[in-house]
Amino acid sequence: MSGVALALEVVVVFFLALFLLHRYGDFRKQHRMVLFATLLAWFLCFLIVFILPLDVSTTIYNQCKIDNQVHLVPSNSNDNSSNTSVLPTQRIPKTCYKPWSYIPDGILPVFWRVVYWTSQFLTWLLIPFMQSYARSGGFSISGKIKTALIENAIYYGTYLLIFCSLLIYVAVSPQWHLTWYGLRTIGITAANTWGLFLLVLLLGYGLVEIPRSCWRASCHGHLLAKTYFKAAKLMTEKADAEENLEDVMEDVKTVNETIKYNHPLRKCIDTILRKCPVEYQEKLGRNMDDYEDFDDKGNPYPSKKSLVKLHKQVIYAVQRHNRTKVQWQILLDEAFHLEDVAKNETSPAHQFVHSFPSTETPGWISKYLYTPTMEWYWECVFRRWCYRVLAVVLCVFSAAVVWSECTFFSTQPVLSLFAVFIQLAERDYNYVYIEMACFVTIFFLCYCVYSTVFRIRVFNYYYLAPHHQTDAYSLQFSGMLFCRLTPPLCLNFLGVIHMDSTISHQQRQPTVYTSIMGSMQVLSFIANGFYIYYPMLIVLLCIATYFSLGTRCLNLLGFQQFMGDNDLTSDLVDEGKELIRRERRKRQRTEDGESRRREWRERYGEQRERYSGRNRNAYSELKETDGSSTEPSRAPSRRDRNDKAELLQDVEPLDFNGEEPLETDNRRYPGGHYLSTSASRTRIFDDV
Repeated sequence: MSGVALALEVVVVFFLALFLLHRYGDFRKQHRMVLFATLLAWFLCFLIVFILPLDVSTTIYNQCKIDNQVHLVPSNSNDNSSNTSVLPTQRIPKTCYKPWSYIPDGILPVFWRVVYWTSQFLTWLLIPFMQSYARSGGFSISGKIKTALIENAIYYGTYLLIFCSLLIYVAVSPQWHLTWYGLRTIGITAANTWGLFLLVLLLGYGLVEIPRSCWRASCHGHLLAKTYFKAAKLMTEKADAEENLEDVMEDVKTVNETIKYNHPLRKCIDTILRKCPVEYQEKLGRNMDDYEDFDDKGNPYPSKKSLVKLHKQVIYAVQRHNRTKVQWQILLDEAFHLEDVAKNETSPAHQFVHSFPSTETPGWISKYLYTPTMEWYWECVFRRWCYRVLAVVLCVFSAAVVWSECTFFSTQPVLSLFAVFIQLAERDYNYVYIEMACFVTIFFLCYCVYSTVFRIRVFNYYYLAPHHQTDAYSLQFSGMLFCRLTPPLCLNFLGVIHMDSTISHQQRQPTVYTSIMGSMQVLSFIANGFYIYYPMLIVLLCIATYFSLGTRCLNLLGFQQFMGDNDLTSDLVDEGKELIRRERRKRQRTEDGESRRREWRERYGEQRERYSGRNRNAYSELKETDGSSTEPSRAPSRRDRNDKAELLQDVEPLDFNGEEPLETDNRRYPGGHYLSTSASRTRIFDDV
């Protein structure tokens, strides 16, 4: 059963990581190595989170077996002795029940070593190199590798210099007697310390922002105003992206006209053209009509280094343009839906009516389950209450996390709420409850941290955009952050539930994951100081997030943020509302045109088919009549054609080079038509 549980969690985690990668990445356009590195990083981090509860339950079972092995054996009293001495305390062996997900000895140590060191190799070596490789504008694999090595030389050199300095200091100091195990522990501790520093910042933001977002999601007015605000900002970004793309395409056009088809750098130009949008490719084309010979002594040509830079600019401009265009359409649909909800809230019919109904054929779920009546009750009544209940539950979880982070160092008495829950379940060996409590707790912590990683945006340098619009650099940067944040997050969770003996100072068997991390007592000032007291800063970060201090600071620096009590926010909301109204009118005209064409086809389609059927029948009858005619009947038709040819030969040819007399300017023919010839049209073929 244990092998089934482990295999099932591995499969579930893999498909979860694959689903997220499909949502944010693009399997068709992005490089396979980029997708593989990101998928592997996300998979390993999610796997640690899912497998750690099994490690906790297995450790509790092993601790029970150890306690039974060291219990006191009852001593046989001597009947002849007259003194009544006090016997030592007798302990009855406990009944240790094996958990349903028990993992045999020897599997978890190998598993954690492979997962941990693979994730560290990804985050410190492979992914930084792949980031530079993906952003490089080189035209060959060797060129991209060379650029990536040069860009990472400073990065790797800085870490190597710090490591060598610390190593020399440790070797010279007489109080340090380190082995390979101690040196490895110092490296792990340094990496976890860096991750814990960033973890507290992200966790303090997520503990407040996630419940608040759920509560605000229940207010349609707030959501609609924020959507208008996003529309105004996104339109500005969209216009900027289009302008940037136009400028880059002008540079590409100039280079394309400069470098001829037989130039040695023409292959680089063709590579750049393939990265351009289709409409620009048709405009630019190739200079195949220019057969001038290549001349080194002619006009100066751009260097390959400048073409590499231009190639990088084209990739960035095209990706940004496509992202803003897709996000604009998604934001329009969201705004239209919220406006429909606002209109349907006052509907007495309790039938949800869409402004722009879907043209797709509704499935059986829409027909029988999610009917317009059910949709009205969900969107206008039930949804807001569900979000409010969820927000209250998340607030309780956030308060419990903040309290436990500030008090998990206290073991007598136990003040951490999660440690109390785990110890109560440990007394009864309720492994299902232990694993569920551990999973819910660590899942909530991971959601607060990971959702913040998905939300933050560093200009256009790092931005995770859904609907396949995330660039390769941002994907790999997220994978690198996950690999650096997950190990300290798991250690912090084990400390909160008092399963880390280094922090709780309890004499008990450590988890396999903690033993792989090594004993933090090698650096006592970190184990007894930083790891215990630094998480208390979550209180200050939660207060700052609650009062939106970061948002206010960004607003003062000129980065417009949504704030309800700001004049600039009100102006952007009004601007976005006007933009949405304009797009609604445009889409409405398009829908009306489509409906009119559809009605025209439905109204006159049968008549057209009937008339076409009559024409086909008449044509078939005419063919049968012509086929049944005899040879003598064809002779008059041949003579008629000869007569017509003679009449055409008698007609004088038109003189297009001469001038027509004035009296022939307007001549009326028996058919009622006028033949107008003017002096301006007499030399119509002069330009040919």
